[in-house]
Amino acid sequence: MSQTDIPTDGAKSVLWIREPAQEPLAENNATLKTIRDMLKTGQRQELTDLLKRWDPVDVMQLLTRLRLKQARKLFRWLPANPSIKVVAELRPEFRSILMEESTLDQFRDILAGLDPEDAIEILNEFPEDVAEELIARLPDVEDLATRGSYADDTAGRVMAQKFVALPETCTAGDAVTQMRAQAARIRRIFTVYVTDTAGKLTGTVEVGKLLLAPAETPLSEIMNRDFITVSADTDQEEVLRVARKRDMRSVPVVGSDGHLIGRVTPKQLTRIASDEAKEDMLLMSGVSAEARSDDTVFRIVRGRLPWLLAGLIGASIAATVVGSYEDQLAEAAILAAFIPVTMSMAGNAGLQASAVAVQGIATGALWSGDIFFRLFKELLAALFNGVVAGALLGALVLAASFVVPLEAPLQLALATSLSLLCVTTIAAMVGATVPIVLDKIGIDPAMAIGVFITSSNDVLGVLIFFLMATTFYLG
Repeated sequence: MSQTDIPTDGAKSVLWIREPAQEPLAENNATLKTIRDMLKTGQRQELTDLLKRWDPVDVMQLLTRLRLKQARKLFRWLPANPSIKVVAELRPEFRSILMEESTLDQFRDILAGLDPEDAIEILNEFPEDVAEELIARLPDVEDLATRGSYADDTAGRVMAQKFVALPETCTAGDAVTQMRAQAARIRRIFTVYVTDTAGKLTGTVEVGKLLLAPAETPLSEIMNRDFITVSADTDQEEVLRVARKRDMRSVPVVGSDGHLIGRVTPKQLTRIASDEAKEDMLLMSGVSAEARSDDTVFRIVRGRLPWLLAGLIGASIAATVVGSYEDQLAEAAILAAFIPVTMSMAGNAGLQASAVAVQGIATGALWSGDIFFRLFKELLAALFNGVVAGALLGALVLAASFVVPLEAPLQLALATSLSLLCVTTIAAMVGATVPIVLDKIGIDPAMAIGVFITSSNDVLGVLIFFLMATTFYLG
């Protein structure tokens, strides 16, 4: 926990204690009151002088604790330093809330003072329309426009163009010298890229191996020729999958001619992982992946209503199946008590299996040659779970028959047990298979979780339950 302690007016101090995530501290309330008073009385110079000495993270936390009107006013007051670093620390959704027409020029000045890679990194966090507006206002937009030409969520959009690329004939000693010369331009260097006389990427050398090699050793003798590259239009999720599978710190990006044009850095890989996890979480919850906390009512409705309607269709089909067995329900009303149990088990089994499948696809742990083995394991596990759940439900039915009068309790226990076994097994197989099929046809497998799996398994669960009940209980 860090503290920022800045004296003001020679009498009192402004103390900020670093707050844990989502946990405002009461100790900062006095500081908030002081800042609000300075904003209200127009003490712009005094306040900006104070905040120049604050850690950017503390300034970011202060902004999020102020009312929106006050936060916008303070943000407009901030000079380029520390506002450049504050911009990088702000959460994307809060940054977009601070954005208004009067601050676009300020952002333009901030971005104009950054290296292109840093500017692109910040622009990637803005909504697309805001990013395009800012790019249009920048004086030198050639490099930014090139990045902007790549589709969203691709390697070309997130890659950094700062890297060390040296010819094969370069020695290890010369390579170390080159690294030192570019240390100020490139903050972190993990890999040196090796090219042939035509400039095409032919190998990579890890920095550790380079430092341990004799100074006169050519790079061609110590470079790794078994390397993986991605193209600029590769989806960022695929880039992350490649990096995880090969345990790569950074991923080189090449053009159509094989020339190295950039690299996806460790920082970007971490950000991609976070973005993809958030997107999958929204999709699994039946919410559009573009949903934001500051969306308008129209955007909220547009993002959620289609999923709700899809769920309504699935529920309606399940209700139709139940209605088609009206005579059976009239003959044995006790069957209605088991419908929620069956639907719940079907939904849970399907969600569990689909969640594991989506995770395997996302991390690269599930590959083509392993699919049938994974599905076989899911089948065995589903059968075992179904046997246990079915046996437990059957035992409960038999136990209840001693307390509540039930007609043919043994047959009812058999019907409910078998239906639970079949429902759990089939739902798990559907949940494990659908994400793989969607991934093969180019659809985000996370879409399989939530509305689709739940609705389809509800329908299957109800249908199987009544077939079993008709065969073993009513027949």
